[in-house]
Amino acid sequence: MNHPVRRGLLALAFASLVGCAAPPRPQDYAAEQPVLDLAGYFNGELTAHGIFADRSGKVVRLFSVLMTCSWSGDEGVLDEAFRYSDGTTQRRVWRLKKLPGGRYTGTADDVVGVAQGQAAGNAFQWAYTLRLPVDGKVYEVQFDDWMYLIDGRVMLNKAVMSKFGFRLGEVTLAFRKP
Repeated sequence: MNHPVRRGLLALAFASLVGCAAPPRPQDYAAEQPVLDLAGYFNGELTAHGIFADRSGKVVRLFSVLMTCSWSGDEGVLDEAFRYSDGTTQRRVWRLKKLPGGRYTGTADDVVGVAQGQAAGNAFQWAYTLRLPVDGKVYEVQFDDWMYLIDGRVMLNKAVMSKFGFRLGEVTLAFRKP
């Protein structure tokens, strides 16, 4: 087989392998430390700072969040107060429920239905649909939301936003406990 054809076949084989790669799962992080305990981390006041990047990767919005969190048994409340770089504000109150096996459910006024989450090791993954207001209209967009505990005070969050399976953008946050 001649050289260019062999290279083409190798490139095609590699591309098909990359295309078939399974997305990460929370269980992939089960051995990672420190172990994330949502009720322990999201308890009391904490702050977060983040960016929203559009699908091209351009940062189009900066924001900060002040969170007041509390738990009673297996039920938690995360009260988030957002302040955006354009001066606008927003509030979201999550109501979480811890289930067996590291699973969680959550609701908020701007979330469609019930968010489903799974914790393992230092990671937590949320999947939910959010009602997102844009220029006077409200769109329902899906979030694939991942959190990674770095240490007892810092957690990083990366969420991909999509609609009809098309990636719209990405939110990146850094949470910090006092």
